[in-house]
Amino acid sequence: LICEVYHLMKDILGLGQDEIAKEFQDWNKGLLDSFLMEITADIMKFKDVDGEYLLPKIRDTAGQKGTGKWTGISALEYGVPVTLIGEAVFARCLSALKDERVIASKALPKSPVPSSVDKRAFLVHLQQALYASKLISYTQGFMLLREAAKVNNWNLNNGGIALMWRGGCIIRSVFLGNIKEAYTKNPQLTNLLLDPFFTERISSSLPALRQVVSQAVLGGVPAPALSAALAFYDGYRSEVLPANLLQAQR
Repeated sequence: LICEVYHLMKDILGLGQDEIAKEFQDWNKGLLDSFLMEITADIMKFKDVDGEYLLPKIRDTAGQKGTGKWTGISALEYGVPVTLIGEAVFARCLSALKDERVIASKALPKSPVPSSVDKRAFLVHLQQALYASKLISYTQGFMLLREAAKVNNWNLNNGGIALMWRGGCIIRSVFLGNIKEAYTKNPQLTNLLLDPFFTERISSSLPALRQVVSQAVLGGVPAPALSAALAFYDGYRSEVLPANLLQAQR
């Protein structure tokens, strides 16, 4: 999600690395305060021994340790829509096709970047969209934990798990404290989005997520995780889905 936001800042808004670093620094002072946000701001500012920014010199092909793949496999086995982690894994796989992407970039047409984007307004939208998507990703993760606990007869302390991550993990953030509070108030909470605190937050940030995904599509900037977050939200809040047609086709 952070990589996609960086990509949109760079390709839709045309921001330089100092500008991007400042945005991430500012975001790290609020609801998005986290270890990853902090180091991302530092990465943006970091210069090589020759005085040039290091980030553009790093090859844009991501490897993986397997944790995302294992989570995706578990999600499929348990039948839980952990779509954001799935899209993140596939985005890494796509990044690995560097030679093919270079050829395709010359052969396939590209969408023109929208010229009428309000920079300041879009940056606010990006911040809110990142928060909303992060919430939805954690929602999916705890859905997977809930289903695994049900199948395996585990008695999980979800609030304690959130605090464990906050204690010393790459995803540690202030946000995890809010999750702990949600499960402390209601240990039987079926979905994080249904906690009053998070219901209010997702409601206020959702319009921004719609704006960001729309601009990404119009500008031809891939944002699979942001898009998956919005699709999941709209699916989860839908009383009726078209799966009845699927069943009829079967």
